[in-house]
Amino acid sequence: MIGRTGNESRDSVAMIVQVARMYHEQNMTQPAIAEQLRISQSRVSRWLKQAVELGIVRTVVLPPEGVHPELEEQLVRRYGLRQALVVESSGDERSTMWALGAAAATYLEATLANGARVGFSSWSETLLATVDSMVPLKHRRAESIVQIMGGVGQPEAQLKATELTFRLARIAGGTPMFLPTPGIVATPSAREALFQDPNVVETAQAWERLTDVLVGIGSVTPSPLLQVSGNAVSEAQMRTLRELGAVGDVAMRFFDADGRPIDTEFNDLVVGIGVEALLKTPRRVGIAGGARKFEAIRGALRGGWVDVIVTDLDTAQALVADS
Repeated sequence: MIGRTGNESRDSVAMIVQVARMYHEQNMTQPAIAEQLRISQSRVSRWLKQAVELGIVRTVVLPPEGVHPELEEQLVRRYGLRQALVVESSGDERSTMWALGAAAATYLEATLANGARVGFSSWSETLLATVDSMVPLKHRRAESIVQIMGGVGQPEAQLKATELTFRLARIAGGTPMFLPTPGIVATPSAREALFQDPNVVETAQAWERLTDVLVGIGSVTPSPLLQVSGNAVSEAQMRTLRELGAVGDVAMRFFDADGRPIDTEFNDLVVGIGVEALLKTPRRVGIAGGARKFEAIRGALRGGWVDVIVTDLDTAQALVADS
């Protein structure tokens, strides 16, 4: 150990060890150590630094059970992510959704920046679970919570999308910006007509200034929640999307297994944020898990649709193992 630098005598190393033990094992402060040993505080600080350099003191992080930092780091490296959060669940799809929501809520409460302009796709089981798990932030964080897609499903479901946006805005202290329209319309001309409305225009303009988006990741197999609320994508439309290679969507923008956007006339029927505005948003948080969504999550990661992923342990392991 002494030979690592060649500059420390055995006596000086003994002093370094003594100072390190006093600081790390006896919980003494640096001023108290300096006073007891009658040396300067700067020397104490220098010796503590040398204790690390010489390998006398080694910092070991021991994650508690249920925390998976190595797996999260593997996900980050493999898919070029900003961050990954992996949670354990019982395997039941509903339990998984609520576990993901609780983890996403904690993440957002800790990382939401002051003045954030957050795009919110507003209607998925995981986003519902996230908002339900959040507590009001003590200090105002968000500038605005912006709905990035109209409501999907029956009129009651569309109202719930607006309600969820309002709830998140109240929790985060931001101003809600609603998109009081269907998420999917029958014709391109109907979509164009909606974008003549001043309220819709104002919300759409806000999509270009988002700092964050919070989204679920949809699969080509509708979730139980979406089926109950009325799937707005017809079977014929979904069949066409599958034939073109679609495996999933973010805010009804469909992509293939490699994350490439699916170019189809269906895009002209979606009332929501476009692919370009979505992908240029600095932070894109996706919350999704479960075996049913594996292909969709993998495609979203490959295509850079999200750069933060909150997912379950089984899905994370499959994503890392995937060749």
